[in-house]
Amino acid sequence: MLGKANVQNSSHPVSRDDTDRLKICSFESRRGEEMASLIERMGGLATIAPSMREIPLGENPEAFRFGERLLNQEFRLMVFLTGVGARALLEVLETRFPREEILAAWDRCVTIVRGPKPHAVLREWGVHVDARAPEPNTWRELLSTLDDWGALQSVSMAVQEYGQPNELLYDELQRRGAVVTRVPVYRWALPEDLNPLENAIRACEKGEFDALLWTSAQQVHHVLEVADRMGLKIQFLQAANRCVIGSIGPTATETLIEQGLAPDLEPEHPKMGPLVKLVCEAGLPIVARKQLITKD
Repeated sequence: MLGKANVQNSSHPVSRDDTDRLKICSFESRRGEEMASLIERMGGLATIAPSMREIPLGENPEAFRFGERLLNQEFRLMVFLTGVGARALLEVLETRFPREEILAAWDRCVTIVRGPKPHAVLREWGVHVDARAPEPNTWRELLSTLDDWGALQSVSMAVQEYGQPNELLYDELQRRGAVVTRVPVYRWALPEDLNPLENAIRACEKGEFDALLWTSAQQVHHVLEVADRMGLKIQFLQAANRCVIGSIGPTATETLIEQGLAPDLEPEHPKMGPLVKLVCEAGLPIVARKQLITKD
């Protein structure tokens, strides 16, 4: 329950009488309370419909095999994609190997990170970072950073994964001749309680939201999967495109477009705060224009 932010529950859609405030639905899960608070502080009316559940891979043979090879100094290059994933990977490895040996082995590798969060985690651990991909921190910036480092032909590298594996990144690394080891840490599943998400999909289909916020590509897949199960995928897509669609960054934007949703707003910096601010400040005229087009 997101009581601190006075958030509307998806099972009780917000009233359409409050026309001067955007009715915003976010599919954020892990940071849902923070998202709700941001929306309310910016003057919107928030509905949070969690769309994802993190599944740690506690029984993780791939991670343990990676740990053995890491300590044997078999990797020249290590890529960290997320801070949360880096911490989860260390927690798994610590169940079998000494922490100081793991960190020392990472510190011997060339270390490249996708963005500021894994950078901060590695600095906290005393592990050096050779390069960090610039914003918006997608796989494309990461690949460019790897290319700047040097030729990848025959380089043995490990990639700390997160959620759904990025096959486009792996295809490009393979094309460059890198010898890549994938290190899965966690996967995404649907929430155990689907009622809030199902209620939000129905509310969107009925036109009860002005804006939809997407903070990851995986959210798009999960929401459409549930809408399809409900027999409402086509109706949801049509209704969603009548809303202001806010995307946190290029990766989410690409996925939205691929799935038939047209993003209206994307912040310069791919973070929740700038996304909410942009949608709340620029959303009203966009939704008014979309509603006018629909009436015509």
